[in-house]
This record gives sequence, structure tokens and C-alpha cells, in this order.
Amino acid sequence: MKAIARALAVLALFVTGYAAAQGYPSRPIKIFVGFPPGQSVDVVARLVAQPLGQSLGQAIVVDNRPGAGGVMGVNALLSAPADGYSTMIGSSGPLSVNPHLAKVSFDVQKSFAPISMLATLQYVLVAQPSFPASNVRDLVALLKANPGKHNFAGSSNGTTQHLAGELFKMQAGFDATFIPYAGSTAALNDVMSGRISFAFETIATVLPLIQSGRLKAIAVSSQKRSSQLPDVPTIAESAGLSDFNVVAWIGLVARAGTPPELLGKLSAEVQKAIQSSEVRERFQVLGMEPVSSSPAELARVMNESYERFGDVIRRANIKIE
Repeated sequence: MKAIARALAVLALFVTGYAAAQGYPSRPIKIFVGFPPGQSVDVVARLVAQPLGQSLGQAIVVDNRPGAGGVMGVNALLSAPADGYSTMIGSSGPLSVNPHLAKVSFDVQKSFAPISMLATLQYVLVAQPSFPASNVRDLVALLKANPGKHNFAGSSNGTTQHLAGELFKMQAGFDATFIPYAGSTAALNDVMSGRISFAFETIATVLPLIQSGRLKAIAVSSQKRSSQLPDVPTIAESAGLSDFNVVAWIGLVARAGTPPELLGKLSAEVQKAIQSSEVRERFQVLGMEPVSSSPAELARVMNESYERFGDVIRRANIKIE
């Protein structure tokens, strides 16, 4: 009798979940964005919101909650019910990097219910056109032959650009000094003038400078080549650094405890939206690779990114003052 009761209870949960998914959504869905309008994650939210709303038959409302490096958006999500009507654009900065640098009020691995990947951002290792090294092997050889004499730049301490450079140092075994700047423009100006040896920067930021000949692209940071720079090799292809992989991810998440049936329905519709040729073209204009995924795949990306960046931060002893 107990076994029958348990089976009936499981069946009841399944039927309830199925019924909830069938009637979902019955009102607008909110996407919290922890950054101001116009920034990359906000643009991604708005690009996805339109086709997603059309397919679900409900309005998708983008709700900007800027502040504290994206934490205000996280707080808004975690203060909302776990009912599938509140989601958030998650990204590697607030969820993979910042928790290792500052105390946060959430548990990255327990507070969220992944829905789908949306995009990745690759970084390009760039240098002045006259810099003596034009490929990773020659660059590593030059840096090893001149320990401590070269430097690399990024937009402030603890950014993904900084972490990419630190991981490059660790895996290739050279010594170079990171110079933080108050933004990418100032950093790249000093790379172009030769005061800085190299830098990692997003494709969207450096592509016009590469195309105009003001910078040269040495390698990209991801495991696969960029569709926008197909002739530029990856660092993983070069100098025995097959494990090198640094990308920023952007995905859609809900609050932990959201019914899996609703997460599955949202994920399926997001994946359809990302496959739209118009959405994919707009993403690529922004220097992003459009990527959709199952909830499980986004969970894997989030965990791997969190662990990888945490390891780099600990080994490089990076601190935010």
C-alpha cells in the first residue's frame, strides 16, 4: 500500500507539473538585467525578448537593475517568486568572477536555475603592428627571454581581460606585469603606441582597429576560432597550450526552485529564438557568438567558468582594493 501511495504521489506531481507547463505563461515574463540600458547584456536581453515573447504569446519585459557590478539584478531575481515569471540575464562577470573577489549574498552554484546559454564573447590577443612577435610561439619565446621586461593591459584589475593574461602567463610560463587602466580605450591606446606589449580585448572592441591596421591580432582566447576572425589561430592551437580557453558567457537563468517543467519550456523557446537568422546576425555585429543550450549544458558552463576563474584568481593572488 505504501508503494502504491508513493507511486500515486509521484504521478500527481508529474500531472501537476505538466498542467502548469501547459498553461504557462499566462502573464508577462520579466528579465532582470543588472546593468544599464545599452550595455552588452542589456542588448542581448532585448534581442532575445522580442522573438521569445512572440513564440510564448506573452510580453517579455526587460527590467534594468544596474549597480554593484550586476549584483542588483541578482538581488531582484532572488527576491522574486520562483514561479517562472522572473528570469535574469546571467553573465560570467557577476556570476563567475566577482564572487571570488568580493563577498556576495548568494551561492553561485545553488541560487540559480539555468535555462539556456545565449552568447559567448571571445577575446583577442593584440599587439602593436611593429611588435616583434606575430604568433603565440614567438611571443612566448620573447617573453621568456625577457622576464619582467614586458607588460600587458586591461580595463581594471580583476576583469576577464586581466584573468586571460594571468592564465596565459601561468600556462606558458613567462613573467609579465599587468597594468590596469580605467577602461579599454586608454589601455588599447597604449598598446598601439608601444608602451604596452600586448592586451586581451573583446572582438567587438578591437575588430575595427585590426581591420584598419592599427593593431595586429596574434590569437583568440577560445578553443574554437572566431567566425569574425577565421584566419586568426586560437591560443590553444599554439605553443602546446591546448587547455587554454577564456570566454565570457551570457545566459538566461531563473531562481533556484523554479519548476523544471517551466525551465524546460523556456529553454526550448529560447533555443528557437537564438536560431533566428536575424538574432544571430545581430549578435555577430556585437562581436558575440550566438549559442543556445539545455539547462544542463548552461549549468556545466557556469560551474566550469566559476571554477576556472576562481583558480586563476587564487593562484595569481588577485585582490580588489
